[in-house]
Amino acid sequence: MTNPREVLTLIDNIRLIHSDEQRRDLIRSLEKVDRPTILSFVNVHAVNLCWSSATVYDAFRASDVVLRDGIGLSVAMKALGIQPGLNMNGTDFIPLLLQTLPKRRLAVYGTATPWLERARIHLENTTPHIIADMLHGFHPAERYLESARRHRPDVIVLAMGMPRQEEVAVLLRQSLDHPVLIVNGGAIVDFMARRFDRAPAVLQRLGLEWAYRMAQEPRRLYRRYVHGGFRFARNLMLLRRAASARSTGAQAQGV
Repeated sequence: MTNPREVLTLIDNIRLIHSDEQRRDLIRSLEKVDRPTILSFVNVHAVNLCWSSATVYDAFRASDVVLRDGIGLSVAMKALGIQPGLNMNGTDFIPLLLQTLPKRRLAVYGTATPWLERARIHLENTTPHIIADMLHGFHPAERYLESARRHRPDVIVLAMGMPRQEEVAVLLRQSLDHPVLIVNGGAIVDFMARRFDRAPAVLQRLGLEWAYRMAQEPRRLYRRYVHGGFRFARNLMLLRRAASARSTGAQAQGV
């Protein structure tokens, strides 16, 4: 178990993006990484996972750049007195990032055939990158490390789902010796392969893409979205108490 103050620290560590210019600045900084660098996305599911597992919490805290993903975390941040900024969900930002970065050697580790091969075709048609390496998402973690050492990609997209991809990302960051951007992408490769469709634009604007996704995969996502939503509501109350206690303590120290 992770305590509320630790989870609050994770939320504090999210890089908030408030404008298109800040988003462009972020992409420019990710273009110039000089060491293994992890980009992660925190949503309601991530917070719930971190709450119940110190190992998962440590994996997220090891990320170099953390972005806010989803309306649930926006609501939570507002309740904590934080302006949440733009929704930087990976389903939109990762394609933008890959299309904007100059030509790179790209590795994709995740999902399964035939979706992985279909994602290759999509990436070859929509980005300037060389596809240096592709592996499905069910190998032991050491297999990805071995392959990344051999192919030395400039960008690695992990599409294994939370929390496995975050844990693999930490292994890669600790073990690789060349500059590489490691992106925790969730279901991004499945979306590229058109295994799943995005919600209609009106549902995206209303913050209801989660409901559309659950309709596509009810058996897998019902527990995450419905049960997880109730868990997060309880966790948010504890986070607000922790934030209030922290503020009171800071004020007492300043007196």
